Amino acid sequence: MSSKGTVLRCDATGKILMKCFLSGMPDLKLGLNDKIGLEKEAQIKARPTRSGKTIELDDVTFHQCVNLTRFNSEKTVSFVPPDGEFELMKYRITEGISLPFRVFPSIKELGRTRMEVNVKVKSVFGAKMFALGVVVKVPVPKQTAKASFQVTNGKAKYNATLDSLVWKVRKFPGQTEATMSAEVELISTLAEKKSWTRPPIQMEFQVPMFTASGLRVRFLKVWEKSGYSTVEWVRYITRAGSYEIRC
Repeated sequence: MSSKGTVLRCDATGKILMKCFLSGMPDLKLGLNDKIGLEKEAQIKARPTRSGKTIELDDVTFHQCVNLTRFNSEKTVSFVPPDGEFELMKYRITEGISLPFRVFPSIKELGRTRMEVNVKVKSVFGAKMFALGVVVKVPVPKQTAKASFQVTNGKAKYNATLDSLVWKVRKFPGQTEATMSAEVELISTLAEKKSWTRPPIQMEFQVPMFTASGLRVRFLKVWEKSGYSTVEWVRYITRAGSYEIRC
């Protein structure tokens, strides 16, 4: 992401984890809002493709329990699950990704011994959601002596080991913004060094019930000869991988 909030490059990798406690040998069928699967479903049922957001999946890999023959012919994820927790599938998405945060940094070098750092972070996910464990790492020169901070949310400090200003927000509500301002003092030997090359700002976070990819579970059907009833539960979560902002 650029310093003005423009996305320069973006892709998302994801996985579907299942925790299954079903007796017998049930057949399961998972429906997603992926583009190919919805188009195939429409062809089979001789009706138009449903409106709404569809997702193009790249580099999909499945657990060995998935019936690949049915996937290749019908584009449905059908499987007989093992007991307990397992990874049903992995995928990558390169288009239509919704980033949960926009970051707007400003770094000014005030002479040779001072810097002024301002970072504004905007959450663009739903107002009823929260990001947890948000960490913003702003690199500073190795010659940094100390820093003083003002933040509207969370806490910030200078980490000499990381050569970074580290801003932590435990709980970041959706559709809000927060700012960090810092005055950084540098030791005088900086005047003898070559010009500082600014590394990118890095972010860490997780956002429960939000999917950057937009992938959604439309249904999960269970067939078992005894006909017992089942309870299905779905949870979504997005975690930062390499989330970098140029400054």
